[in-house]
Amino acid sequence: MVSGYRCVAKRQSIFYWKLNKMSEKNTIIFGIRAVIEAIRAGKEIDRVFLKKGSNGELFNELLAILKQDNVPFLFVPIEKINRITTKNHQGVVAYLSEVSFHKIENLLPGIFETGKIPFILILDQITDVRNFGAICRTAECAGVDAIIIPEKGAAQINADAMKTSAGALNILPICRSSNLKNTVKFLQECGLKIFAATEKAHTIYVDESYNIPLGIVMGAEDTGVSTELIRIADSMIKIPVSGKIESLNVSVAAGIILYEVVSQRRVEK
Repeated sequence: MVSGYRCVAKRQSIFYWKLNKMSEKNTIIFGIRAVIEAIRAGKEIDRVFLKKGSNGELFNELLAILKQDNVPFLFVPIEKINRITTKNHQGVVAYLSEVSFHKIENLLPGIFETGKIPFILILDQITDVRNFGAICRTAECAGVDAIIIPEKGAAQINADAMKTSAGALNILPICRSSNLKNTVKFLQECGLKIFAATEKAHTIYVDESYNIPLGIVMGAEDTGVSTELIRIADSMIKIPVSGKIESLNVSVAAGIILYEVVSQRRVEK
């Protein structure tokens, strides 16, 4: 019986491995003309990898379209592209996004109009896919209105992110910003107070009041919130750590702070 169970489990494992590989293949487009047509057709593109040193009339046309449509792209060695696909990619591979992106400029007025106090989460340089997915899951449960990520230097929204988010990425609006600094300034001009979560802060997170329109900035575990965002933030907050390990996983830290907002707003009601 044990042997039979192992055989079934092995077949299931192979099936799900094949299913995952099929899913991965379905999320990419390769070839210059194919990527151009996908963008023109309105496909949501997560990012594009371009071979370093590429040139030519058609390639330059693609480059112009990428810049015009603010599609994130990166020049990489040919070896990286060859690891993604061995087919005739012409030095170009695009990842299709699993979600549709929004503009915070379009979302924010609607949030105010509903009478809700805006609750925005800004993720700065968080590139780990599972951390990103876990944060999105917690944010959706906590009632966050939208998550803002940078066009470059953000986790790829792929099948792993979708799975870790437990479906939250299908519900929670994700906004992509070409310049987080300018986006934060826009939020401030709209009346939001911006809190940057950083170990450089003197204020403990529970000592702030969150029953106001706000945005919370979380940074990557290794680099934290960028200096330019810390400089323009209205307040810096931190989670006290008493153990020998000096920092928390960013998804855990986000959960702690987001639910302090939830707690305070429930009390205020």
